Amino acid sequence: MKNTISKSLLASISLLLGACASGPRYGGNVTYVDPKTVEQTANQYSQSDISRAAEAMVSKLLQSPVIANSKEVVRIQVTGVKNLTAEYINTSNITAQIENKLIESGRVRFAGSTGDMQAATDAVRMQSQSGLYDSKKAAQVGRMAPAQYRLDGNLTSMTQRGETKSISYNFNLSLFDIQANEKVWGSTQEIRKASGY
Repeated sequence: MKNTISKSLLASISLLLGACASGPRYGGNVTYVDPKTVEQTANQYSQSDISRAAEAMVSKLLQSPVIANSKEVVRIQVTGVKNLTAEYINTSNITAQIENKLIESGRVRFAGSTGDMQAATDAVRMQSQSGLYDSKKAAQVGRMAPAQYRLDGNLTSMTQRGETKSISYNFNLSLFDIQANEKVWGSTQEIRKASGY
């Protein structure tokens, strides 16, 4: 009897494991999608919205007199894009895309953020004061290149309800001259989405 129960149990487990191994995976068939494809699956902010907004803002910023008329590479510090909407939006993706596209232009460099400062300070002290590095090649205290400008951003939204639900997202970027404490450039990219209930 024990032998019969054990065989039945083993057969059931084998069937279960076989079904798990050969059955369809979550989401069915998987295919690659062009990242530039516009997603229209929901009226919430999407990855394609982030990419489109980042590209539009980078293009506008590169055409601004601050960068377009500069004879040298412009150094900027980014405070990051703040999410002021009611949705969860990972704004670090937006910030990273903007930084990467601006660096690729060859006309902008980014100074480390305030959060990066401690790691940079530790690295400089290690090289200049530990005695482990060639003093002629080691980074020296007081030689960091400062940022000339600060880039701030935020994402806001407004919902309107009628026969359809419409959501407007405003992606705002502002560039400040750190020395003068003046706003020298700003732009807003609006994305509006509508859907039925």
